[in-house]
Amino acid sequence: MTELFLIVQIAARWVAVPATEVESAVDIGAIVAVPHAPSTIRGLAALRSRVVTVIDTCTALGLPPCTEAKRAVIAQVQGHHYALLVDALDDVFALERLPLSSGLPLDGQWAACASGMVDRDGEPLLILDLSRLVPGAVAIAA
Repeated sequence: MTELFLIVQIAARWVAVPATEVESAVDIGAIVAVPHAPSTIRGLAALRSRVVTVIDTCTALGLPPCTEAKRAVIAQVQGHHYALLVDALDDVFALERLPLSSGLPLDGQWAACASGMVDRDGEPLLILDLSRLVPGAVAIAA
């Protein structure tokens, strides 16, 4: 059975995000830092008359901070809106969800945030669970 996935690039790696988790994809403007916030929280940004928490997806994945990201995927996690920074956006594709392959390299926190994989024209892509990138969301859900 196929599902819709938004293909995004994070830290130079193309990944799939279930379209059901995506509220929108946007260009991010000014981000205001939040004192004493975890390093995964880049800050706050105004978006369509509301304030969203901006997540540095690279840091959340155990990588160096996203420095060039100007785009974001907006997701609602446990009733709050988050902007998750991405390097680039591709398009939405109907793809079949597959279990994770043991041959797919998963360094940093990629494995903890992956919920499967898809095959896009012979290229295996991780499926990211956006809620696993939000600090504290997994602990609250448990």
